[in-house]
Amino acid sequence: MKVKKVIQEDMMSLPEIREELITIRDQRSNVSEETEGSVRTMSYELRKSIDHADALGKCNVETAKALYNDLKGLEKIKPEIAERIVNIMPKSRDEIRAIYAKERFTLMTEDIDAILDIIRKYE
Repeated sequence: MKVKKVIQEDMMSLPEIREELITIRDQRSNVSEETEGSVRTMSYELRKSIDHADALGKCNVETAKALYNDLKGLEKIKPEIAERIVNIMPKSRDEIRAIYAKERFTLMTEDIDAILDIIRKYE
């Protein structure tokens, strides 16, 4: 499949991606039932994408959105980093430091603990 132009670009967490992929799968199966009279198997890429989102997704959509909104409220968290934290759900200070490894600043221990406290609320 070739992409001709990008219409819109949004950041999404793994649980949101999983829900979107399942919606696409359901739409395609309904179209194939109407046109061919039999259920067509879903494409390899779609099946693998759903499996990947299932395996790595650590929470449901509502929890992911609430966690993202709480993380955005902190001072040193960009939206991209908040999405990474939601997807990974780090459990230790070292994992959070690894997420911030490419940033131009380092987090204080208090900031890391605040992030971990927020994550623990949603586990």
